[in-house]
Order: sequence, then C-alpha cells, then structure tokens
Amino acid sequence: MIRKIACALVFTLLLQASSGIAGMTGSEELKASDSKGTTNECFEGFSRAMFSFNQALDATIFEPIAKGYRVLPMVIRNGSSNMMGNISNLLTIPNNILQGDFAGAGNTVARLAINTTVGILGFFDPAEKMGFPNKGKEDYGQTLGVWGTGSGCYFVLPILGPTTVRDFTGTVANLWGDPWYNMTTASDPMMADGM
Repeated sequence: MIRKIACALVFTLLLQASSGIAGMTGSEELKASDSKGTTNECFEGFSRAMFSFNQALDATIFEPIAKGYRVLPMVIRNGSSNMMGNISNLLTIPNNILQGDFAGAGNTVARLAINTTVGILGFFDPAEKMGFPNKGKEDYGQTLGVWGTGSGCYFVLPILGPTTVRDFTGTVANLWGDPWYNMTTASDPMMADGM
C-alpha cells in the first residue's frame, strides 16, 4: 500500500517538475562568461554536457508529460501542487528550526496539521484562509547558507539542473533528512531494493 502511494506521489512530483521544466523555450544557451562573476564555475565542460543532455531530455520526455498534465482540470493540478507543498513542510520545519526561525517553524507546523487534516492530506489549503500563510520552502542548502557556508562552484546536474556545491550538499542532506523519503522508500524493503 505504501509503495502504491509513494509511486503516485513520485509521479505527481514528476508532473509538477516537468511542467516547470517544459516552460523553457529551448533557445536558452549556456554562454561562456567573459568576465568573472561572483560564482566560480569549476566544472564548465561537465556543465555544458549536462545542459545539452537536459535540453534533449526536456524535449523528448518532460515537455510531452507537461502537455498531458496541462490537460488535467485545474482542480486536480492545484490539489496535486498543494499536496506536494504540504509534504515539503516535513522538510521545511527542521530547517526553520536550524535557521533559528521558530515563528516560521510554528507557522509551518500549523499549516501541516491543518492542511493534512482539514485539507484532506493537503489537497486543499485551508490554513491560508485561517491566517497561516505559506512562507516558502526551506532546505538544508539554505540552512548552510544561513550558517555562513559559501556557495562554492557552480555546475549543472542531470535532470536536477543548475546548482552549487552548497546546494548539492543540501540536496544530499535533504534525501537523508526528509521524513517522507525515509518513511516511504528507506523503510520499505521492496522499495529500498529497487523492486
């Protein structure tokens, strides 16, 4: 049962991500910088190759998925977006605390509780109407930035797109520290074995 729920949520997340990726026109180019910017690009050859790979992947996979997703009724699209946002609160709460934003953590806990119960697992967002606004998502990369860690080198990852060393480190920590990932994938032996 958990495997089916996890697969449905991963598919929904893929649809959400692909609609954003498909918004690219395909005319974007990774240009060589003639002047030094604030971020170092240590892996330029790798980044160029991954950028080209991502462009091809967008054209062949993500754009058709996004076009199919756009056919769904707006209620379904908004509801699935709300559910993914509700799940992301599980990651935002510890990062609010680690950043010392206890008011933000309290707001996020209230949003999670209200939207999970009254909002039917986050499909609806009654917390907004009850005075608990969505203050955005926080992750471990942002927490490292608040703690004073520099951004490091810029590079492009396959599928995930552009990042920095700090944000990539945060992404790895997100996978380890994400309760949703740990409850569904890591604790399910069939999912952990790749079955």
